[in-house]
Amino acid sequence: MTRQCPPPVAESGFPLSGSVLAEAAVVFAVVLSIHAAVWDRYSWCAVALAVQAFYVQYKWDRLLQQGNAVFQFRMSANSGLLPASMVMPLLGLVMKERCQTAGNPYFERFGIVVAATGMAVALFSSVLALGITRPVPTNTCAVSGLAGGIIIYIMKHSLSVGEVIEVLEVLLIFVYLNMILLYLLPRCFTPGEALLVLGGISFVLNQLIKRSLTESQGDPVDFFLLVVVVGMVLMGVFFSTLFVFMDSGTWASSIFFHLMTCVLGLGVVLPWLHWLIRRNPLLWLLQFLFYTETRIYLLAYWSLLATMACVVVLYQNAKRSSPESKKHKAPTITRKYFHFIVVATYIPGIIFDRPLLYVAATVCLAVFIFLEYVRYFRIKPLGHTLRSLLSLFLDERDSGPLILTHIYLLLGMSLPIWLIPRPCTQKDSLGGARALVPYAGVLAVGVGDTVASIFGSTMGEIRWPGTKKTFEGTMTSIFAQIISVALILIFDSGVDLNYSYAWILGSISTVSLLEAYTTQIDNLLLPLYLLILLMA
Repeated sequence: MTRQCPPPVAESGFPLSGSVLAEAAVVFAVVLSIHAAVWDRYSWCAVALAVQAFYVQYKWDRLLQQGNAVFQFRMSANSGLLPASMVMPLLGLVMKERCQTAGNPYFERFGIVVAATGMAVALFSSVLALGITRPVPTNTCAVSGLAGGIIIYIMKHSLSVGEVIEVLEVLLIFVYLNMILLYLLPRCFTPGEALLVLGGISFVLNQLIKRSLTESQGDPVDFFLLVVVVGMVLMGVFFSTLFVFMDSGTWASSIFFHLMTCVLGLGVVLPWLHWLIRRNPLLWLLQFLFYTETRIYLLAYWSLLATMACVVVLYQNAKRSSPESKKHKAPTITRKYFHFIVVATYIPGIIFDRPLLYVAATVCLAVFIFLEYVRYFRIKPLGHTLRSLLSLFLDERDSGPLILTHIYLLLGMSLPIWLIPRPCTQKDSLGGARALVPYAGVLAVGVGDTVASIFGSTMGEIRWPGTKKTFEGTMTSIFAQIISVALILIFDSGVDLNYSYAWILGSISTVSLLEAYTTQIDNLLLPLYLLILLMA
């Protein structure tokens, strides 16, 4: 009988889970791949950041297990600091590289600022964890201090004074958003998810303020996204603070909610957007939506798909209302119907009219967030109805007061569309693997995650060590994404892979392994990692 070796133990005394180590190995594989593709001082910073985040992640895990974290985080997952810490830095690196190739110095510098901001936010989260860990982890503090010193030294000699101020502004906004939103919304995020979501919101808010003050010219589509995201976040903070002092479930509070929503929309959001685009926002939006006949057909098709989604929800609610199934919950396969509907929504938009898809996804995001406010605050007349309908589709990730999985699904599909630096793709036709960048959300979430979940839950038998995910689910996920790439080549004449099949297969396989091992919100994390790999 062979003697089994005990699992490795972290500095905190907790055993290192095999699934966590596997997740870290996948993330390091992505970091080293980007480092090999870029190979400059900024990529060395990313490697140093990954090493220190790997060490600090276990301190967050220890705090979560002991209940000593500053805020209440989602408990059904590990801290997720390592995979979340690397998203913004790696995204900035590949953006810088692509814009440098396209000869666009403005967005090249913008990519460096994105990378520096992501590193600053990740270092702050690490310092927060180390500062409240008892006993103080000496070795981890030394690793984090060394990595932080390298990053700060290189960024100090790479950024202008204005760019340093911009990074510090985002960091300041991030600190305040953490204190406000994590207090108001306990158990909605892991530390990694909070870093990723609140870091992104902080960067968007700072960009909007910067562009508003400098009166910079730009595409109205970009300004529309910035104003909508910031407006919805500010609306949520305002009503969360207000309803601490009053009952939100009464008719008087509901009427006040709707009136204040109109005031904020017509008195703040629309004037702000008018100031940026120098046009009437409503007239611009109407002209944009109905500019071509193709857009009218797409809008009609999307309306039909939205109706189908509503029918699925109402059908599941009717099944629950029957006497024999009072505790009915939508099964996994039923929840994945929405993934298929979203795939059917995004593929025609990507092929025929990406600007329209960009704006339509922004409008859908605003609608989803507004309906979540109505549900969360129990605003009459739809608040209780939405609570009943959405409770059908809850899973273990919706452990807090908010239901965010459907919003994460929309974000995961839309971020590859929103984050593509369009001025950097005019000279560079996005050949090779980069031609699939707009499809990153479709491949990773719409196809890969859906197929892995369905086949893994119905036919999977061999489980990945330390997880509930199965080998069969992962393999069918990879195969389905490869088939999807082949179909994209057939139906989208603008895609030219230039024989970069090995990199595409490696990227899809790596992200599929990350899906198998991560406990973070895969709807949000997977498309970003596939986007980064394809852009490299």
